[in-house]
Amino acid sequence: MRDIADLSHVSKPLSSGGEIIILNTGALISSEAQAMLAALHSRSVGGLRKHLEVLAKKGSDEFMSSFYVGYGHKSIGDNAHIAVFIEGVSMLAAKALQDFPLYNGQEASTRYIDFAKQKFLNPANSEIGDEILETWRNFYLEGLDRMIEELTVRYPMSAGDNEKSYTKAIKARAFDTMRAFLPAGASTNLAWYGNVRQFGDRILTLRHHPLPEVREIASKLLEAVLEAYPSSFAADLPERHPETEIYNSDMEKFHAYFDDSHPVDFELSHDGIDRLLIAEYRDALAKRPKKTELPFSIRECGTSRFRFLLDFGSFRDLQRHRAIVTRMPLLTTRHGFEPWYLNELPADLREKAEQLIVSQDAQRRSLLQLSPEEMQYYLPMGYRVTIRMTGDLRGMVYFAEIRATSTVHPTLRIRAHQTATALLKQYADDGLILHLDDGVDRFDIKRGTHDIELKN
Repeated sequence: MRDIADLSHVSKPLSSGGEIIILNTGALISSEAQAMLAALHSRSVGGLRKHLEVLAKKGSDEFMSSFYVGYGHKSIGDNAHIAVFIEGVSMLAAKALQDFPLYNGQEASTRYIDFAKQKFLNPANSEIGDEILETWRNFYLEGLDRMIEELTVRYPMSAGDNEKSYTKAIKARAFDTMRAFLPAGASTNLAWYGNVRQFGDRILTLRHHPLPEVREIASKLLEAVLEAYPSSFAADLPERHPETEIYNSDMEKFHAYFDDSHPVDFELSHDGIDRLLIAEYRDALAKRPKKTELPFSIRECGTSRFRFLLDFGSFRDLQRHRAIVTRMPLLTTRHGFEPWYLNELPADLREKAEQLIVSQDAQRRSLLQLSPEEMQYYLPMGYRVTIRMTGDLRGMVYFAEIRATSTVHPTLRIRAHQTATALLKQYADDGLILHLDDGVDRFDIKRGTHDIELKN
C-alpha cells in the first residue's frame, strides 16, 4: 500500500520564495476520471459499473482532452476538482485570488502566524522598502507583548473561567488589536479548492491583474495545472481567444480595485427589493428560527446596497461572505486610520503609534516608482478603505447575524449591527426578524475556544 509520504505533488516556485502546490490525493480514480464518469452518467442510463468498465479500458485522458477541451463542454469540468495550496504570498495577493464568488478555501489567520519570522514582500526591492516593513514588524511585536499585559488587567479572569480558554481569548484580543499595524505585504498561506472549469476561467482573469505578484501566481498556476492535469487544460489556453484577453485586461485595469470618490461613514445607498414579491415571503421572514437561513428562492426579490468605511483588516473577514458582492477596495491612506485600534492601546503606546503612522507615511512617499496598487504592500491593515456591498436578503441577513456576535472583531461587528438596524428599518413591516447578539463590544472568553488543535 502506498504511503502518504510517497505521494508526488506538482510544485511551482514563486520569485517571492513562496510556492504553488497541486495536491496529489493518491486516489486510484482521479478527479479527471470522476468528471468522465459523471459525463457518461449524464448521457447513458447503463449504470456506473458499466462506465467504470469503460474507464478501466480507455482511461480518462483522451476523454477530457477531446470533450472538455476540444469540444468545449465546460460543464464536464464542474465534476473534476483540484486542491491547490499557495504559500508565501502577500495578503494582497491572497485577497485578489479570493475575490471570486466561487472561491472555496481557507487563508491563514493573522492570529496564528509568527510575524517575528514571517516574510514581508518588498516589490520595490529597496532598502527603504525593507526599512518601512521592518519598522512595522518591530512595532507589532512590541505592541503584542504590551497588549497581552494590558488586557489581562483590563479583563481579569472571572471565577469559573477556563484558564486555557481565557489565555487564548486574551491573546486573540491582543492579536486583533495589533494586526492593524501589520503591512498588507506580510506573507500568508491559503488553500484553494475548486473544479477544473473554475480554475480555467479564473486564471485567465488573474493573468491581467494590476499586481505583478498576482500575474506571476496566475502564470505559475497555469503551468502547474497543465502539468498536473494535462488533459483538462489546453496548452494554448492563454491564447485561445485574443479578443477575450484584451477584454479581461481592460476589465482588470478599471475594475480590479475600488475606491469610492465620495466616501460615507455608513449608509443604505440602494433598496432594490420588490415589495410586491417580498409579500409572498412574509412567513419565511417572520417565522424563521435562530441559526436558520432564509430560503434560496427569496433572492428573486432583489438586492440592497450598503456603503461604509472599514479597516482593511476587517475587510479580510467581510470578503469571506461570497454570497454578497463586495468590491475589492484599494488600500490607501486617504480615509484615515481606524480609531478603534488606537483607542485600544495604552496611552504611551498610542502616542508612539500615532507618531509612527506619520513618519512611516513620509518614508513611504519616497517610493515614487511604485503604482498605487503596489504601494499597498507598505501600508498597515488598520487604514480604512471604502466598502460597497451589494446582496440579496438571504446573504445580508446571514452577514448581519453571524457578524454581530461578540466573538467577531469589533470594527466589523459594529458594521454588522448597523446593517441589521438598516435591514429592520426597511423590511420589518414585510415580516423580517433578526436574531442578534446585543453585546456590541464586550470581551468574550468564547474567543479563546475558536481554534483548531491536533489531539495527541
